[in-house]
Amino acid sequence: AGVLACTVESISYYPTVAKMCGAPPPPVHAINRGIGTEGLGTMLAGLWGSGNGTNTFGENVGAIGVTKVGSRRVIQYACVLMLLQGVINKFGAVFIIIPEPVVGGIFCVMFGMITAFGLSALQYVELNSSRNLYIIGFSMFFSLVLPKWMVAHPDAIQTGSQILDSVLTVLLSTSILVGGLLGCLLDNTIPGTPEERGLIAWAEQMKLETTTTDDQSEEKSTYDFP
Repeated sequence: AGVLACTVESISYYPTVAKMCGAPPPPVHAINRGIGTEGLGTMLAGLWGSGNGTNTFGENVGAIGVTKVGSRRVIQYACVLMLLQGVINKFGAVFIIIPEPVVGGIFCVMFGMITAFGLSALQYVELNSSRNLYIIGFSMFFSLVLPKWMVAHPDAIQTGSQILDSVLTVLLSTSILVGGLLGCLLDNTIPGTPEERGLIAWAEQMKLETTTTDDQSEEKSTYDFP
């Protein structure tokens, strides 16, 4: 259940990072490669006994939006720095002494950027439609309320199977999963025209050209295996 929830979160972060970097939307093979890499990291974490898995962290996504730096080389240097912090205590102590208000302020800016980029996807839909407003509002509200309720009532689900109870509890406690599934369900069950749902505008944005220019070929090479 935890892996499924992390996978859903990661899939939602990939297009966001691409938009922040000015890159084309990631193709299916790039998303599959990213999820596979996270799965490999989770497997290695279990073998090494670290006690936690590996998945895309939202704060790093927000950092790209704030700093406008999306170079892979910078990420590699940051990984080396993280390794030094784990091995050499003096490096880790430098970050420990950062005041909590500073860390909190950074969190507000970075997670605010993630929220703003997520809401920017609504530019394709008709926001004057009461149908769309209902779906957006109800999905956002329910995704905030249900996880909080699940945390306050961890024993609310009683199916008779402890494994199933744990799986459902984890899934229903994940805001992105709850909001995404509910929004998808409502959007596909409540009648609406393609223009109203934003399908036509989105299709134009994601349209594949029959002929590719040099610039388009260079953009597509962004997701080639390094």
